[in-house]
Amino acid sequence: MAEAVVVPRNFRLLEELEKGEKGIGDGTVSYGMDDPDDVLMRSWRGTIIGPPNTVHDCRIYSLKIYCSEEYPDKPPTVRFVSRVSMGCVNKNNGEVDAKFPVLGQWNRTYTMETILSELRRDMASATNRKLPQPAEGSEF
Repeated sequence: MAEAVVVPRNFRLLEELEKGEKGIGDGTVSYGMDDPDDVLMRSWRGTIIGPPNTVHDCRIYSLKIYCSEEYPDKPPTVRFVSRVSMGCVNKNNGEVDAKFPVLGQWNRTYTMETILSELRRDMASATNRKLPQPAEGSEF
């Protein structure tokens, strides 16, 4: 039985950085380094464009993503910088609940793109699609 090859953390993050810089999918989510001098590649910034036909439509949400030394074996911490009202987001500091499915059921194959895409999908859920939102442009 062959063993799976485990890609080292820095190689994995370099792959994600390259993918993030080239642009991904339809452009509704993006991410990149928050601090280009961070040689450990811990601090990242993400962006989500709100899904259509929801209260989030055309809004641009900024997030901070922190990848510890244990990433990708453990999920990063994710925090909205832009104020947003969602069931999975702490209303005081913008942190995404660790129980949010993609974080709570973390799998090493998940990426920052996975997290951002799942958050965008959650914005369009029945629970969040019509939830009153803070003023556009306000931050935590």
